Amino acid sequence: MENPSQMPEQISSIEEHFNKQTAVINKEPSKIRLARVLLKLLPIAFKFRRDRRRWVKQEGKNIDEKKYRKHAEKALKTFIELGPSYIKLGQWLSTRADILPQPYLDVLAKLQDEVPPASFSEVKSMIESELGDIQHVFDEFNTSALSGASLGQVYLAKYKGKDVIVKISRPNIEQIIEKDIFFLKKILPIATRFIDPNLRFSAEGMLSQFIETIHEEMDYRIEADNLMAIKNNLRNDRMIIIPNVIQERTSKHVLTLEYIPGIKITDIEKLEAMGIDREKLVMRVHHVFFKMLLRHTIFHADPHPGNISVAPDTGAIILYDFGMVGRMDNETRIMLIRLYLGLVEKDAVRTVNALIDLKTLEPTVNRYVVEKGIEMSIQSMHGKQVDRMEVNALMELANKTMTRFPFRLPKNLALYMRMTSILEGLYHHHKVKFHFVKVLANLLEQEQLIKEAYKEEIKESIKRFTKNIEASIHVAPLLKSYLESQQQHYYNNPQRNNNNVLAGSIFASALFLGSVMMLPHNPNLSYGGFIVSAITLVTTTTLWKKIRF
Repeated sequence: MENPSQMPEQISSIEEHFNKQTAVINKEPSKIRLARVLLKLLPIAFKFRRDRRRWVKQEGKNIDEKKYRKHAEKALKTFIELGPSYIKLGQWLSTRADILPQPYLDVLAKLQDEVPPASFSEVKSMIESELGDIQHVFDEFNTSALSGASLGQVYLAKYKGKDVIVKISRPNIEQIIEKDIFFLKKILPIATRFIDPNLRFSAEGMLSQFIETIHEEMDYRIEADNLMAIKNNLRNDRMIIIPNVIQERTSKHVLTLEYIPGIKITDIEKLEAMGIDREKLVMRVHHVFFKMLLRHTIFHADPHPGNISVAPDTGAIILYDFGMVGRMDNETRIMLIRLYLGLVEKDAVRTVNALIDLKTLEPTVNRYVVEKGIEMSIQSMHGKQVDRMEVNALMELANKTMTRFPFRLPKNLALYMRMTSILEGLYHHHKVKFHFVKVLANLLEQEQLIKEAYKEEIKESIKRFTKNIEASIHVAPLLKSYLESQQQHYYNNPQRNNNNVLAGSIFASALFLGSVMMLPHNPNLSYGGFIVSAITLVTTTTLWKKIRF
């Protein structure tokens, strides 16, 4: 979210931070600097703890929103003063409704990763050290940077007669970031002492993912691999354009890409002039990002407006900047599909099952209360309120209702949360009618993911059912003793053919108990268990009567 009035202050603060950091680049991290950072962040942590507790207790109602925003503005100013790593961390926090109250999210969304570019003479040496003499490497090179960010800066050049974009790392950026990360690792254990354990788990997971991601972002060879992987996954979609990598002009600190200009996704005036249907555009953007998430194992995790454009001739979506991507193992991907299938089919029980399997909810959670909260959210998602994004209902649920329960976000889902939160901002910017459930339903059907999810649902149900049967079978010794005593009472001959009766009774009882335990997880399978248990019991009883008489 752009905020021009704040940009001069932000840029000058970041520039000052770079100058100070570069001046001490060869020194060990200072304990005095650590103490100063800690003194700046601790007051923010105290205020946040108090604000969040009140927000959760009152479910976001009847709170002093002006005071919340004032505290958030203080946090924003502090992140800017502390430098690039903290700005990026603030940007991550601005997408975490499971951690921050809504007023904090709104304010931190103003953080911009824009920094005055370093002088060309400084970055020229980096190009030449990795690729060779710049006059021989490129046909032409415009020494005026198109833009600057905390990790790198972008230039326009010509290669083999074509325009290309050249992204170059900032001088000494790795040493600067390492110092910031050193401080963050020292500070987090202190700051998280003031928050509840589940929130601490989410915050630690987020920081871990943040550190891992920022290291990957500083190696442009990784970004090139990310781009090529996603481009290959989306190769059959003609309405998606991803620039080609010029591999022979790419290294660890230099990335050269095909130059593909477009209209910024948030430029409403130009999009209207092109005759673009913005409602369909928003739906297409969501479709492609959730396709990456649910169909493939790698997805673009930074869909902010600067990274998405629209081709002026075809209306195709152009994607840029693949430094921040999320990776999803197949097991987690299937769990997410099951989660969304539960939402689409208005099934709160299956939705909660998926949340537990994703480890976002503790298995010991009060299922009844959580399912009621999920059910309310699902009703909102499928409701007639078209002026409110359904995804927002889920975010509010995490922010208000779910924070009362043991809800936490594992590290592997941090980038997924970031992606979905940023996409939500796109809907709000365009203010168009948008049905997230409809996008999900179409995607699941088109990509044939429903069948895949149902197969996994059946497997999980069988696993749960088997586990519960195994648990209930522990009552067998007691049940066996009881039945044997009853048999001795009725029969003079204990060796009569009643072993089948005993086995059948034990099985029917175990099946019944297992079905009872399974009922909260999968009612349909439980009812099937009850029926089989009843049939077994009737058969066993009939056999027992025949043996007895």
